[in-house]
Amino acid sequence: MKIKLPAVALLVSAPAQAAALSQAEATFLDQLVTASAVLEQRCTGYEVDGAGSVQLGARLLGSPDAAMAMIDAYAAAIKAFDGESYDPGKFRPEVAEAARRTFRQVRTDLIRNPEQACADYGDNSVERGLLRRY
Repeated sequence: MKIKLPAVALLVSAPAQAAALSQAEATFLDQLVTASAVLEQRCTGYEVDGAGSVQLGARLLGSPDAAMAMIDAYAAAIKAFDGESYDPGKFRPEVAEAARRTFRQVRTDLIRNPEQACADYGDNSVERGLLRRY
């Protein structure tokens, strides 16, 4: 005798594991989060370099589409964390978790030693092409 379980029951019983980020994805996300923390803490002299960010992501991930997908996943994670509506198709739990960890660490450094951390993180983000000086 076969027993059919509803699809919902199967989803609930399956272990909820997030996919792991590839090394390239983790690297790009770390750099993206670091640059955004510099901007969020209002480090003087830096602004976003959108084209440079996509170019860096394309080099690391293999295509501009892959870079934009990671940028969109990070944006969805920020919105989810802030309680705003976001596109669930772009949300990736592994991105949200990794971004949260990196952001927390970088922000702590920026708060503890703003002058030095802004210069270090900001200049590194400029060198990578995620930020530019103004």
